[in-house]
Amino acid sequence: MDALKNKILTEGKAIGTEIVKVDGFLNHQIDVKFLEEIGAEFGKRFAGTEVDKILTVEASGIAIACAAAPNFNYAPVVFAKKAAPSTMNEGFYEAEAKSFTKGTVSKLKVAEKFINEGEKILILDDFLASGEASVALAQIVEMAGAEVAGVGAVIEKGFQGGSDRLRDMGYRVESLAVIEKIDDGVITFQ
Repeated sequence: MDALKNKILTEGKAIGTEIVKVDGFLNHQIDVKFLEEIGAEFGKRFAGTEVDKILTVEASGIAIACAAAPNFNYAPVVFAKKAAPSTMNEGFYEAEAKSFTKGTVSKLKVAEKFINEGEKILILDDFLASGEASVALAQIVEMAGAEVAGVGAVIEKGFQGGSDRLRDMGYRVESLAVIEKIDDGVITFQ
């Protein structure tokens, strides 16, 4: 998605050799108009794919999933919680995911009542690095007896191998912008 690549280069910032900061339009302050374009692009990339629900992780993935939902017949958006609130007292599915940028491990939780056996679930998130979050979400989908319809990322750091890992597991992966490398503050796209 050329518009996304341009926005990353003009409004984002490379930090070191592995981090891309896009908090001015994607994951701290949100450019809502541009987010609609991102949602529409996911609609194009997964056109013809049956999607019953969209699954993401709190918090950065929620806006992306909501922007994509109208392109999938307003599929409900379900987001995994990183910490179980006191109100999550019924059954839930849980899988661990390590955050590359934060260096922490979260236990992602989704209430059992929100993913049903046989449903087709599209996984969407803001970043795809090593694939930890997407793999954890896919595990939750499979625990529920549902099917992963695909995995989408707004920005993929291709040099960290997450999409290869997911494809090796049999999942379709669509990333809107794939960064090949970050060198001395310069971002190179595939």
